[in-house]
Amino acid sequence: MRTIARETLFKIIFSSQFTEDIDETLKNAMYRIDKLDENDRAYCDRVISIIKEHSGQFCKLLDEHSISFPERRIFPADRSIMLIAMAEILYMDDIPDKVSLNEAANIASKYSSEKSASFITGVLSAVCGGKNV
Repeated sequence: MRTIARETLFKIIFSSQFTEDIDETLKNAMYRIDKLDENDRAYCDRVISIIKEHSGQFCKLLDEHSISFPERRIFPADRSIMLIAMAEILYMDDIPDKVSLNEAANIASKYSSEKSASFITGVLSAVCGGKNV
């Protein structure tokens, strides 16, 4: 299970919402603190790379699927969770979409607002439905 790796990744991506880029020192410290093994580190690095490469596409998808709520106004915690899930859904075929949706909702329930899990699930379900975009 990658639950701890996803939560670590959430913290790293969330912190990057307030800076120019991923802080490598923070990232490596989080890997150590959360005791990620090499497989989990490789997973996190892969997701970070996908998010960096496709951030424009992901922002566009958030604008399209978060009706009446432009991407720039989405709560940073929710945006971070959705970026991770979109990387998995759109570019990591070895992870079932249902797993990405469930993990995103669980992280939202733990780290975000009361209504975030259902909002995130709705947006990500729309992304799953339009995978051929």
